[in-house]
Amino acid sequence: MTGIPSATDAAGPSLAGPSKGLIRIIHVYPREMSIYGDLGNTRALAWRARRHGYDVEVLDHHPGAPWPRDAHLLMGGGGQDSGQARVEEDLAANAATLRALAADGVPMLMICGMYQLFGNAFVTVEGLELPGLGILDVTTRGRTHRMIGRVVVDSPMGVVVGYENHSGATTLGPGQQPFARVRVGHGNNGSDGTEGALRDHVIGCYLHGPVLPANPAVADWLIGYAAQVATGRDFEPGPIDDAVADQARTRQVHRVTELASPRPLSRWRRKVGL
Repeated sequence: MTGIPSATDAAGPSLAGPSKGLIRIIHVYPREMSIYGDLGNTRALAWRARRHGYDVEVLDHHPGAPWPRDAHLLMGGGGQDSGQARVEEDLAANAATLRALAADGVPMLMICGMYQLFGNAFVTVEGLELPGLGILDVTTRGRTHRMIGRVVVDSPMGVVVGYENHSGATTLGPGQQPFARVRVGHGNNGSDGTEGALRDHVIGCYLHGPVLPANPAVADWLIGYAAQVATGRDFEPGPIDDAVADQARTRQVHRVTELASPRPLSRWRRKVGL
């Protein structure tokens, strides 16, 4: 599989003493659905899980390949419409397996295009309805304009920063919990203040970046449930110094919030005498 994007080299033994167990991470469609640095999320998950004291195996799943056994954590990224079209048949073939994994509590992070495919349906600009897996109760409709820019949201894991670039407008079904509430950015659709969707241990969102290196609390939320699935025991976190990541996120939140306010424009106007 030479030349195909992969994060399998991030796998390895525990980096914190004796192993607490093996966590198997599956990156779904890394070739077709990983155009916004989403492999960085898989690398972050693998590195942090190893630092927490777990052995990690990273497997790629490609269209047409047998589904990997004993998946403990799933990661899927964003892609163009052509990429979504290339994975639809395989996704349908493995729909029952994916729904069962979600029902069994396997944690998943699905971003942008994969988030849309994990919903009920995607309706194109032309009105063509493409069915999704229905794991998340969301429906996405294509638009002619894109929602692009930095994002700051409030999630159950705390403040999260990221970057969005999508034309699909996603609406939550009745009772579907959003992943987060938007402080800055467009979120799901630019109008209702929601970002992503959260059901059990499945997160769907539009946050690129990659999002996990800048937001380790989200990574550890996923790893924690993966450890439970893999070992049958509670998550046993190890000591990880996140001071640099926390500082970077705090500065980014401040900068993005500042740029989103009218004050920078007011200062520029005063500077040029307007």
